[in-house]
Amino acid sequence: MMRERVVNGGGALRARVWRVPLLTPRVVCAIASSLSVLEVGFMHATEGEPAALLVSAVMLTIGSLFVLMSRSLLLAATLVGAMLATIRTASLIHQQETEVLLQAYDVISLISAWPALSAFWHDHRQHALTLLATGSLTATVACLAYNMDALRVRRTHAGLAAALFAGIACGAAVAKGERRHTEFYFENVYVSFFLGSLADAMEALWRSGSTLDIGTLNIPSSCKPSSRPPNIVLIHQESVVPPGYFHSLSYDRSLDRFFQSYDGQLRKLRVETYGGGSWLTEFSVFTGLSTYAFGGMRQMVQQVMAGKVRDTLPQALARCGYRNIVFYPMLRQFLGTGKFFEGVGLSKIFDAKDQKAASENERDRFYYSNLLSEMQRHFKSSRQPLFAYLETMATHGTYTYKYMPEVDVPGGGPGTDPEMHEYLRRLAMARMDYASFRNELVRRFPGQPFLIVHYGDHQPTATWSLHGFTNVMTIEQVMQSGNTDALMTYYTIDAIGYRPPPLPALDTLDVPYLGTMLLESARLPLSDAFRARKRLMLLCNGRYASCPAEDEVLGFHRRLLNSGVVEAR
Repeated sequence: MMRERVVNGGGALRARVWRVPLLTPRVVCAIASSLSVLEVGFMHATEGEPAALLVSAVMLTIGSLFVLMSRSLLLAATLVGAMLATIRTASLIHQQETEVLLQAYDVISLISAWPALSAFWHDHRQHALTLLATGSLTATVACLAYNMDALRVRRTHAGLAAALFAGIACGAAVAKGERRHTEFYFENVYVSFFLGSLADAMEALWRSGSTLDIGTLNIPSSCKPSSRPPNIVLIHQESVVPPGYFHSLSYDRSLDRFFQSYDGQLRKLRVETYGGGSWLTEFSVFTGLSTYAFGGMRQMVQQVMAGKVRDTLPQALARCGYRNIVFYPMLRQFLGTGKFFEGVGLSKIFDAKDQKAASENERDRFYYSNLLSEMQRHFKSSRQPLFAYLETMATHGTYTYKYMPEVDVPGGGPGTDPEMHEYLRRLAMARMDYASFRNELVRRFPGQPFLIVHYGDHQPTATWSLHGFTNVMTIEQVMQSGNTDALMTYYTIDAIGYRPPPLPALDTLDVPYLGTMLLESARLPLSDAFRARKRLMLLCNGRYASCPAEDEVLGFHRRLLNSGVVEAR
């Protein structure tokens, strides 16, 4: 085969074996510069500043490292361009299918476990083949680029460039600031989000390596209730907070009864999000864990931890003989919630399609009616106790339009903010529908005992002004304000044909303890993990993430990891 002599960037001679045309150093620099300008411009147009600066700096750092290894500028430009295109396309597809952005932990989890790769191949064959084809094409083009490049960059120059761009990347990361509270869902920052999640993924993997042994928590194979267990209904009241928390608010005081437990008490629940992020509350309720424990991964905690938490609330109930079902107002692939529900032990999911929902915010009675119909089918053929989880949607924002204007219900008094007025209207409908549901349980299922727990997953954005915020503020700014009142909702213990035991006298309950409170109210045996959680609840006076006895909380987490109750990776 013909061999040609080519002058490299250092003046030495090298052999070229491939019969491909050579590009002069000037042409190579022009192509690489043009590609860089196009990539930076595209990132600026799509992801904005300072995200574009962060992406550009990181990619230029990676490109410099490629040059350091290969000395080829054209090869580095080709590989960086392929990386950008692959990350953005994969994240876009991931968001379309799950409504969340792709993060580094998704990729690490996929490539680090054969079962995950096998499942990806089985469930997403077309995407897997596309990735393989993309990899093959990139390798081919990269080889051509390397052999067409007549320029060879000195490694000292490449190393200096990598250090310079790495410094710029660090500065860009500081300028970008912390990840927005709901960035992984609401923002189209495909590449910058993925790159920004690399540090969180690495930290999560590093933290999972500790092997300190401070005692294990056994998961029982079954449980034996001491008496007939009640059927349990757990209701996730979307965006609901007691209006009585706001003393300046004028409203229909009959709403207060909606928030009172069987003993007439109003009980406060401290959640970990405001104005949105229901998935955070769902996670804590079912797993008994605080999302704050996951650091930068907390927004993606359902996706990251799906199937990796054992001895959850539904699993504890299943051991005691319960059949677990959920009525979900969205499609099961929304945010990947269906996979999370299945992982925590909710065996049957009725999503919006299954329920034949005509809209995303049906009135509460729509979901209650579907649950009642399923209860009739269940009790007709089974003596198994039922656990039903139900989410409502009517009280969800936005509050800039009149929901079901044909329904005549009171809102706020004179001078009430229009959005708060609308929220109070919807809350009045929620109270009516719950009362009707409760009456139907009595009428349709005489002799069946029921424990009903309902709670607010987060406050509505209609409370902005009541906290001293303006309606131009973002959810992220509220979360960063340190206003703990904005995280306060409620939980209610109600019962039909059943008398719950007295509840602990706690001023406020943090949301990870709600599942423990439910099991106690149902008089069901607690596993080791739930007993440890109850001890922590009493020791910390209802606090979890902000418990003064921080060592106790961290020790509990380590026991969960050591016992396999929580899988770290």
